[in-house]
Amino acid sequence: MMLACAAMTLGCLSCANSKKAQADETAATEASVQVPAFNADSAYLYVKQQVDFGPRTPGSEAHDRCGDYLAAKLEAFGAKVYNQRADLTGYDGRTLKARNIIGAYNPDSKRRVLLCAHWDTRPWADNDPDKANHRKPILGANDGASGVGVLLEVARQLQRQAPAIGIDIIFFDMEDYGTPQFAETLTDDSDTWCLGSQYWSRAPHVKDYNARFGILLDMVGGRGATFLKEGVSLQYAEPVVKKVWRAAKKLGLENYFVDEHGGYVNDDHVPVNEIARIPCIDIVNCDLNGELSSFGDFWHTLDDNMDVIDRNTLQAVGQTVLQVIYNEK
Repeated sequence: MMLACAAMTLGCLSCANSKKAQADETAATEASVQVPAFNADSAYLYVKQQVDFGPRTPGSEAHDRCGDYLAAKLEAFGAKVYNQRADLTGYDGRTLKARNIIGAYNPDSKRRVLLCAHWDTRPWADNDPDKANHRKPILGANDGASGVGVLLEVARQLQRQAPAIGIDIIFFDMEDYGTPQFAETLTDDSDTWCLGSQYWSRAPHVKDYNARFGILLDMVGGRGATFLKEGVSLQYAEPVVKKVWRAAKKLGLENYFVDEHGGYVNDDHVPVNEIARIPCIDIVNCDLNGELSSFGDFWHTLDDNMDVIDRNTLQAVGQTVLQVIYNEK
């Protein structure tokens, strides 16, 4: 009995030493990873350049010109670019020309991570305090351009320093064409939103496409933004949520990435999770103290312009994303 206990003790010590060695090796590996520095000034410029086109509503000249700009930027930053075009039907029965824009880095790698944001803007400022503005399109500096601006700066860094895995950056179209609040004949249907990501999730740009996980950025540039752990993200991709919030904590960004549960958001990550079956989280602003909306008082209003964009918020989100993807093996 004594000998058996001694053997067990030695075995436990050996196991503990082995685990400690593995932990030390993992820590050393993580410490050796050189994560690029995110440039918030660069991301801010990319946001502004989108806004300068005007509202990027489907079917508009600004939409066409901005789409060409985004595809050209991804190509200039070394991505293999796919333009996925489709005729999609809006809540009102209108058929519109949609364009998902994809930039693939290290496209031959089977180890992939998906980064995404929507690039279209809301055709209606239907949350504006002034009802006279409800049928006017928004500029979408935060709601649309901010996520894309962050990912364009990520793309620039990917060209300069390749991570160990493949990365796909997708700019989804027609996220914001969902039923407006002033619609009289139709009730709000969740399927009228996120049309571009629904289409891509059913027919991805590459046959049998798969990724380890996805990160969606939406409304990630607002002054004073906070990001809570969104409900759908926790339902389908809780390990990814933990990974991202852990990275933010390591960077000292807990004031942005708050360790609290937020509500459920109908966003582009929903079809990615439910149709494409890729665990995907949503980093989205959640202001529980907002008077008009938890997405910020300028959400879906004419006030969603460059005045609301804060470089510090862009920096917090962008550096966290870089921290995550450059530590993937």
